Amino acid sequence: MTDRQIIALAGGVGGAKLALGLARTLPADRLTVAVNTADDFEHWGLYICPDLDTVTYTLAGVANPETGWGLRDETWNVLEAMAKVGGETWFRLGDKDLAKHLERTRRLKAGESLSTIMIDLARRLGTDTRIVPMSDQPVRTLVTTPGGELAFQDWFVRLRCEPVVRSVRFAGVERAMPHPALADLGAAAGVIVCPSNPFVSVAPILALPGVRDALKGARCPRVAVTPIVGGQAIKGPAAKMLAELGHDVSALGVARFYRGLIDGFVLDAQDAGLSPQIEALGMRVRVADTMMRDDGDKKRLAATTLEFMDELGVHS
Repeated sequence: MTDRQIIALAGGVGGAKLALGLARTLPADRLTVAVNTADDFEHWGLYICPDLDTVTYTLAGVANPETGWGLRDETWNVLEAMAKVGGETWFRLGDKDLAKHLERTRRLKAGESLSTIMIDLARRLGTDTRIVPMSDQPVRTLVTTPGGELAFQDWFVRLRCEPVVRSVRFAGVERAMPHPALADLGAAAGVIVCPSNPFVSVAPILALPGVRDALKGARCPRVAVTPIVGGQAIKGPAAKMLAELGHDVSALGVARFYRGLIDGFVLDAQDAGLSPQIEALGMRVRVADTMMRDDGDKKRLAATTLEFMDELGVHS
């Protein structure tokens, strides 16, 4: 590798896990993690960034190890008090977690950009890795269901992903400017699509003006890591969404979603039999254990992905 940046596209718990492995494998100045912000929303008058916070807390080593989101050793006094006064409690905000939301909201209202705020907050929480939002302008994921269109967090958290998904759109994406790291993917040493939900974590990033074309035209190695193992999502509703949106519920379905955008696909050993079909899409395959049960697994998968990227670079 050169001293150019590795750009990781991430969202959710799966993306945060691989981002942690990359952060513990690469020097801090070699990695930029570009995070989905289309699931951001306002709650209790506060600006909430679920994916950004999950990635930041994970890389800072303060995330709740049982859930993968939120803070370790959290308490819930405010949430309990909110229930007593009749406030909304379907989205769980912990007492310690509130501090970040309060400060971020204050600084946004004062005119600071989300990018500037998040880099500062990440440093204060304990990580030097460059974590950036996909855009400083708001983009919102909306899910179409048989009962109508829902804001993503309503569908995902309040309704627990139960309504059938007919389609997904990203309101405001055509007016949003991608973060400079995304606008200039051609200058990267490599791009890694983390094992995040393709439809609601990665697709919003790709939908930003110019990003899909920038990734498609980038001459650096581009690798995606599967979020589906044995026909099941490692975390979250990716498998359900694959089925309901008409895709094959497998790593092959994910590979088809990224066809034309990546050079290599990291496939779990359980699905090794899919290798020929994925390679027929025009991408090389690396079979590995993609399950990230602990920090050692995260570093191992990160190292495997980076080695694969190096091989792709030499091969090309």
